[in-house]
Amino acid sequence: MHARTQSLIETRSEVVARIKRNLITRLSLPYTEDDLHEDVSLLGSGLGLDSLDALEVVLSVEQEFGVKVGDGGIGLLRSINTIVDFVLEQKAASAAIGGGVR
Repeated sequence: MHARTQSLIETRSEVVARIKRNLITRLSLPYTEDDLHEDVSLLGSGLGLDSLDALEVVLSVEQEFGVKVGDGGIGLLRSINTIVDFVLEQKAASAAIGGGVR
């Protein structure tokens, strides 16, 4: 495997783990990281998070990764994968302009 591909996989895995840990900790979820599949729906019939939980997830993402979700960001709460995609996109955009996301 190419070094760049391996690095991208490792970065994604790290972000997934951080998001799962934050969800479990901040929302006091009765799960382990292994219990949470990356494609599970966070709202509605998946984990069943409510609007207050959704706000907590947004705040968690903003604080953990130093990104701004914005008013229309509720769509990123479809799953852990959509949050990860958002964080990685923000990280790439920030790196492209010389910044960086923690």
